[in-house]
Amino acid sequence: MTMWVFGYGSLLWNPGFPVARQEVAALQGFARSFCMSSIHHRGSEETPGLVLALDEIQGAHCTGLALAVETGHEDQTLAELRERELISSAYVERELKVDLANGETVTAVTYVIDPHHVQYCGGLSLEEQAQIIAVAVGGRGPNPEYLFNTAAHLAEIGLRDTDLDWLTQRVQALTA
Repeated sequence: MTMWVFGYGSLLWNPGFPVARQEVAALQGFARSFCMSSIHHRGSEETPGLVLALDEIQGAHCTGLALAVETGHEDQTLAELRERELISSAYVERELKVDLANGETVTAVTYVIDPHHVQYCGGLSLEEQAQIIAVAVGGRGPNPEYLFNTAAHLAEIGLRDTDLDWLTQRVQALTA
C-alpha cells in the first residue's frame, strides 16, 4: 500500500524523502497559516520565527501536494519526518483523508498544529507575521528564505496563496 504525505509548507520544496508521485491535493477543515512560533528551524529562543502549520478551522481547506513515498522507503521516511516535524511536539502527526485533483481520495500522514502548545500563535495579523519573519534566523536558515521558497513553489505548481504573496512583498520591503 502506498504511503502518502501531505505537503503544504517546506515539504513542497524540500520533502527530504524519495517521492514516487505527487498530486495536487486538498485537505478539508484546515488552513495553511503562519501560526507556529519557530525556535529551532527558522528562529531561536531569543528571536522566534514563524513557520507554516495547518490550523484546524471549521469550513477551511488547504491545497497542497500529496506526496507518494517511493516503495521500500516508508519506514525510513516516517522516522525522518518525525525527527524533523516533531522536534518540539508543537505538531501532531495525523493520518487524514486528502482529495487528489484527479478525484481520488487517499489517506496521508499530515502534521497539524496543536492549538494548546506554547508555540501556537494563531490570529497574528499579516503585518505582525511580516515583522517577525523579516528578522528571524534559525538552524535551517533565515525565516524569509522559508517564506520565499514556499510562496514561489506554490506559484510554480499553480497554487497561489494570496496571504503568502502579500507576506513575500512585505518581507522583501522590510529586508531591502
